Amino acid sequence: MCLGIPGKVVETFQKDDLPMGKVEFGGIVKETCLAYVPEVQVGDYVIVHVGFAISRLDEAEAREVFSYLEQIEQMSAGEGPPEPGDGARAAAGGDPHASEPAP
Repeated sequence: MCLGIPGKVVETFQKDDLPMGKVEFGGIVKETCLAYVPEVQVGDYVIVHVGFAISRLDEAEAREVFSYLEQIEQMSAGEGPPEPGDGARAAAGGDPHASEPAP
């Protein structure tokens, strides 16, 4: 099994005749080979596997993947998956597990 991580291209350049880029992963920037996706531009999102960008994806797809990764992180921390509406109730100061919002 392989794992590809989405990241945002923040810089592109040539190195040893190869298209390269700096790709940001949640605040961490890594140098990445763009040879398999030479059409990418700064601001695009790519899937990176072992230092190689292997495909381009749009921002909506990237956000969806980030959401899944966040859910995995929450579950591994023992928090469980978020329930629909949790964010709105918690932001209003109510118990996110209560059946009625706080007054």
